[in-house]
Amino acid sequence: MRIRGRVRAGLRGWGGVGAMAAVCTLVLAFALLLPLTQPPTDGSTGLGGPGVTRAEQAADDDPCDNPAIRTHPEEQTLSPSSADGPTIEKIKAREGEKRKLIVGVDQNSYRWGYRNPNGGPHADLEGFDIDLVHRIAKDILGDANAVQFKAIPTNQRIPAIQNDRVDMVVRTMTINCKRLADVAFSAPYFKTGQQVLAPKSSDIKGYDDTLAKKKICTAEGSTANTKLVDDKKAKELVSSAIIYPPVPNQLDCLVRLQLGEVDAVVTDGALAASQAAQDPTVELKGSPFTTEYYGVAMKSDADDLVRRVNQILVDYRKDTTAGWQASYDKWLSATLNKDSAKSEPPPPKYLRTS
Repeated sequence: MRIRGRVRAGLRGWGGVGAMAAVCTLVLAFALLLPLTQPPTDGSTGLGGPGVTRAEQAADDDPCDNPAIRTHPEEQTLSPSSADGPTIEKIKAREGEKRKLIVGVDQNSYRWGYRNPNGGPHADLEGFDIDLVHRIAKDILGDANAVQFKAIPTNQRIPAIQNDRVDMVVRTMTINCKRLADVAFSAPYFKTGQQVLAPKSSDIKGYDDTLAKKKICTAEGSTANTKLVDDKKAKELVSSAIIYPPVPNQLDCLVRLQLGEVDAVVTDGALAASQAAQDPTVELKGSPFTTEYYGVAMKSDADDLVRRVNQILVDYRKDTTAGWQASYDKWLSATLNKDSAKSEPPPPKYLRTS
């Protein structure tokens, strides 16, 4: 197979761990949806307050035109509620094997959403995002395993929601004002920021002039790609830096880096840390240069589902035995930091009222 031969040749000298990361991308060709049998886990907070509401935005307005939304898009969500509404009732009305929550996830982001080759006959999905999905399913359907997972590429997250292929996406998805025009978000459940990943031997020091004449890889539809393109136009990125054509999935960038096709990757620091754990020849360079928050994405008019997920996040954060902190300790403390304080989202504000 031509692709396999190319990867094998390009991986010489990278070691077994690097090869394992490359092989992960081939997994994407298999089983795009699998019901999972995975133990649940739980975590979030809650504060309300007045502010800019969706009602103030005309249907054809760009949310980014509103300074309050542009500055704090993570605050533009609905207040928590445990009530069922039309969206949730439709999910509950599914019968037999179809009575499941349909969720778009990643299957090759190590420790976030990935297939464990030792995870049973179906190489079960595991990770921080997967734990949250099980908690949501437990609350809505009474069964943590009542989930139909769909592996969604980075650039297909929003179309999957809009075209009703999934009920929600839980896939390290940053809340930003541009996306608020297309989907609704829960309150944030994780804090991160864009960071540079490069070989340890590289002279790249971070998101600065050391990127001059370097090829930089990002995923299509990612906030990283948007940031680089915008910064290049605004002359805030060194002019000779080369933005490599974006790839469908973030792990594809790690493979390009291993093959020597690019010099650096820009992605969320939380994801970059997991990629560095897969391949000990690469490392994070410099500090995060943005602040971003992950949220659960849902259809724009699924108000009852947004409110329910926000209530679940409140309870998830409060749960000290099987909640947010327990999931962080299990999956992310080894790759990020034993102290989760830098990753904890702020107390949520629910400024959207309609």
